Amino acid sequence: MGNGGSSPRPPPPPPPVFAPAGGPGVPLDFPGGGSGIPLDGSGFLTLPKDPFRLYARTQMTRLFTLLSLILFWISFCFHQSLISNAGSFSSIIDPSKVKQISWKPRAFVYEGFLSDLECDHLIALAKSELKRSAVADNESGKSKLSAVRTSSGMFIPKAKDAIVAGIEEKIATWTFLPKENGEDIQVLRYEHGQKYEPHYDYFTDKVNIARGGHRLATVLMYLSDVGKGGETVFPVAEEPIRRKASTTNEDLSECAKKGIAVKPRRGDALLFFSLHPTAVPDPNSLHAGCPVIEGEKWSATKWIHVDSFDKDLGAGGNCTDMNASCQRWADLGECEKNPEYMVGTPELPGYCRRSCKMC
Repeated sequence: MGNGGSSPRPPPPPPPVFAPAGGPGVPLDFPGGGSGIPLDGSGFLTLPKDPFRLYARTQMTRLFTLLSLILFWISFCFHQSLISNAGSFSSIIDPSKVKQISWKPRAFVYEGFLSDLECDHLIALAKSELKRSAVADNESGKSKLSAVRTSSGMFIPKAKDAIVAGIEEKIATWTFLPKENGEDIQVLRYEHGQKYEPHYDYFTDKVNIARGGHRLATVLMYLSDVGKGGETVFPVAEEPIRRKASTTNEDLSECAKKGIAVKPRRGDALLFFSLHPTAVPDPNSLHAGCPVIEGEKWSATKWIHVDSFDKDLGAGGNCTDMNASCQRWADLGECEKNPEYMVGTPELPGYCRRSCKMC
């Protein structure tokens, strides 16, 4: 250019670009032509240093949300399966969890006999139905209130639901005693200071013996932990020497130190026999529920008789056969050879009265 000529024009500004912070600009091409709109006044659209990290974080959040929903659904379905199939697998017994407490009386503890689900279920069924516990009168056999027993409780029918039926099956499997020989499970609650003084579970009156005979065994299931107290104690039991050497009484209440005691631990079960193998009452089976000192105690008791407790005495002295083999036994002369079992008495009916032509 010569003198007097105009100065050259500055070049036009560059088009807006897409530029990650710290990196070179790349022109934005939009469909139909045109260019991007600058957002920061400099012609550049600034994004985070690593847009792919932001994208990955968003996708991971969505993935975790989906996984949480899946896990919730699996948990829900599993819980429903536990309820609906309780009876099919709850009767599995693990002998390694059973330990001997005494041999006089025969007493054993099964650690973890009930699951948390089973414990909670029994408590939930009982809570709204609790009534003051009673004892059986030694003469009449009728129930009566007594200061000997101060808990509250209720009975749960054997066929209440699948979970209860599963517990019934598990008890029968462990004890090798038929389900029909047992009474309904009684759930008990002991509050502060409540107890059950020393007593026997077998009967001495004819009224209670007439239905199922003596109580042969008891399964006491602990549904809750207890802060202090609430132990089951056998004051006249004979403790095995090896047990004496391996246990201490430091954490037991004064009541429990008077004999062999079992601390109430949620899920554990205590099995003891009130009769000798000869069916004679065992005086060593005397036992008591110690007063609750801290917290409250929930338990479930299963009394099991020597014979079916489910049979209906009915009218006319129970004129029915209680065993499918009654007619065959009668043909072999057992009505005369074994009248106590086959025929019985008006107070204690036998099991084959029809086949023995007593009605």
